[in-house]
Amino acid sequence: MFDSLSGKLQQAFKNLRGLGRISEDNVAEALREVRLALLEADVNFKVARDFIERVKTQSLGQEVLVSVQPGQQIIKIIHDELVQLLGATNAALQVGGNPACILMVGLHGSGKTTSSGKLARLLRKQGRQPLLVAADVYRPAAMDQIATLGQQLDIPVFVRKGETDVLRIAREALEAAKAQGLNTLIFDTAGRLQIDAPLVQELVDLRNLVKPQEILLVLDSATGQEAVNVATHFDQALNITGSILTKLDGDARGGAALSLRAVTGKPIKFVGVGEKLDEFEPFHPERITSRILGMGDVVSLVEKAAEAVDLDDAKRMEEKMRKGQFTLEDFLDQLRQMKKLGPLENIVKLLPGGAEVAAHTDLSKQEREFKRMEAMICSMTRKERANPAILNASRRKRIAAGSGTTVAELNTLLNKFNQMQQMMKKMGKFQRMMMKMGGGGMPGLMRR
Repeated sequence: MFDSLSGKLQQAFKNLRGLGRISEDNVAEALREVRLALLEADVNFKVARDFIERVKTQSLGQEVLVSVQPGQQIIKIIHDELVQLLGATNAALQVGGNPACILMVGLHGSGKTTSSGKLARLLRKQGRQPLLVAADVYRPAAMDQIATLGQQLDIPVFVRKGETDVLRIAREALEAAKAQGLNTLIFDTAGRLQIDAPLVQELVDLRNLVKPQEILLVLDSATGQEAVNVATHFDQALNITGSILTKLDGDARGGAALSLRAVTGKPIKFVGVGEKLDEFEPFHPERITSRILGMGDVVSLVEKAAEAVDLDDAKRMEEKMRKGQFTLEDFLDQLRQMKKLGPLENIVKLLPGGAEVAAHTDLSKQEREFKRMEAMICSMTRKERANPAILNASRRKRIAAGSGTTVAELNTLLNKFNQMQQMMKKMGKFQRMMMKMGGGGMPGLMRR
């Protein structure tokens, strides 16, 4: 989503890095490009103007450190101000009630129902027992959709088809939650194509009845500045506690995310980063800022890896690699573990400088290559995966035909795998040698 803004800011930073000294004239010229980048990203005009003024004031009042270039100091100020603009720190959910109630509100098509399911999944992982409540009585498909989501996630759903009284549904849902020992109700409420009085009044009545700890406004980030206007209207009517931005993986310019906190004063609490139910994450201003500025987001990458990879399997795999016992079966497991992290492009962008690599590299080609590798290994028998040396010409022809590839492609895979095995064996020998040197081989060497 922030690719365009990130690219333009990187270009502006090239000029900033070239500053030999800090003066009002050259700082103003350099920041003019930053301001244009923000405006082109659909950031609110007043927000962009105030942001640049704060950066300029701090830059001119900053004492230049001898060991740091002036431009680098200004970039650091821009980084810190962007973090503040986005909300400084992650705003956690307040779910202390028993049961706690969360109202999901927003316009039709913003992604409320899907976000309700994603939030329920996240809360269950945190140890809570959620209940999804179908409180949209105007769109029949909404009840079917949330029931399907609940089934996919194995999370209970409260549905009353044919009932048109939202308050009655809410009362019965509260009673059902208490009876079943469920401590978090997520109300998927009705939306409209535009804000109208009946919609607002129904939501106000529902809020007054269930007294929610959280009122989360779900916004489609692709709507740009209109998302900020919608947030303002909902906040005035309901006093929202925060927002959820959906479709952050799309090609929207990012202005809504950068303007929302400053205009409404309410934090962005979660973001939807894809269509899958696990593509939903807490909003961390500092991490998002690092992504925008092309610095990557290693913390999020580590969290994704920790969620996708089983620690026991990782230790077992490390031991096999060290002993040179890594097989094609293990390689297949590694390919599948990598797929759990998401698209390769998204993974690369989380690495420092990865955004530029992704912009100039066809990573989809590499993903297709991974799929072909997986298909070739899956076309082998377990015996063949464990011992590729037995793959004669007829076996290779059979595997290539079964995987929709060529014998030449299979030979390339096997050659690469053989090289990888040899490298692992050498690393294992080197590690064992170092352990001997540090132990009994050369006493005292590693203890100095």
